[in-house]
Formats: sequence, C-alpha cells, structure tokens
Amino acid sequence: MTDLEATARNDPPWRERAVSRSLNAARSRAELRVQRFLDAAFELIDEKGTTEFTIQEVIDRSQQSLRGFYQYFDGKDELLLALFEETLREATDDLRSVAESEEAPIDALRAFTIRLYEWCDPSERPRRRSTHSRRPIMDFAVQLTADYSERVKAALAPIARMMVQLVDAANADGSITVPDVRRAAAIMQQTVMYSWFGKGLAENVRTRLSAEATWEFCLYGLGAPRER
Repeated sequence: MTDLEATARNDPPWRERAVSRSLNAARSRAELRVQRFLDAAFELIDEKGTTEFTIQEVIDRSQQSLRGFYQYFDGKDELLLALFEETLREATDDLRSVAESEEAPIDALRAFTIRLYEWCDPSERPRRRSTHSRRPIMDFAVQLTADYSERVKAALAPIARMMVQLVDAANADGSITVPDVRRAAAIMQQTVMYSWFGKGLAENVRTRLSAEATWEFCLYGLGAPRER
C-alpha cells in the first residue's frame, strides 16, 4: 500500500510504513528459519547419500523445533519437494549461463544438453556445481512425479522453456531440421533427463550412455547433417 492509499483510508503514512517494516522483518526471519531446515536436510543427504533421513534428524541438525518445522512443511514429502525445487533453481541458473556462453545456436544447444545430463547424473564427471549433493533428489523425483506431478512440472518449466528456445534457434538457422519444435524439445528433454535411470539398468559399462553419446543420439534425431 502506498502513502497515498493509506491517506485515502485515513491511516497515517507513518503507521503503514511501521507495519510494512514489521512484516518485512517477520518475513526475513521466516526465510532464515526455512533455509536452516533446507540446509540441514541437504547436509544429511550429503552424509547419507540418500533421502532416507527422518524429520527428527532434520530438526536436531537445524537446532529448531518440531512445531517450527510444521509451521513451514506439512511433512517430509513437502520438505523433499522444497529441496527438489531448490536444486532445480540452481540448475536453471547454471544451464542458462552455460548456454549463453556459446554464440552458435547448435553449440548452445549442445552445451545445455551436456550440462543438463550432468545435473541429472552428476556421476558423469567428478564435480559438483551445486552447494549440495544432487543425485538423491533426482532419484526421488521419480516418486514425486507420481503424487505431486503439478509441482514437479512447475519446477521443471523454466528448463523446458529453455530447451524449446534452444531447439527453435538451432532449427531456425538450419543446424537441425524438425517439423515440430515443441515436440522435439520435449522428447529431447525426456531423453536427457531420464537416461540416468536407464543407465543403471544397462547390462555393462559399454552399453551405458554417456553425456556425449546422449547428445549425439539427440542431435541426429533432430535431423542434423551427419558431417557435423
């Protein structure tokens, strides 16, 4: 509410400013408490290598209360969704950065694809772009999708939009040839993001797809000339 609006309601402007400062301070404190829960959960995942931790462990690690936990989360699934969304927020920023570092549309699409693969299966290279371990969160995404499909789709939407834009740009300059950009982008995203799941089912190491092999498969599926 502006000072003018407050005056129209006969509220002194100083009162509105004071209330606004109070609400902002409360919001900041709430954000800090939520972040402590998230950091504690991420630390437990890093240590255990899995999402098999208890709410009590998160509470003990964060040095907060059970009542405080349920002020912000309905339960463990809600916490895991928050961790998943936080991981995807970091991934989106990183993916945008790596794509924008390339000039040619096809190179930007390749860089984006390789990096997306690495975010979904960080064992591809011994490096971590995120502050915390990511693999257990992506594993749990399969379970999250069954019960919270709308939340998962909303979290993935920025990545899906970037994929469409990159496929569209490469298609426009003739690097690839696809009749339906959105359909091609959707198939490509699914291929890259869930290849880590199939990777674990492969009979031996030689039949497991790497990031580069996945990119090459997608590239020629998008109609790129073989001489590239």
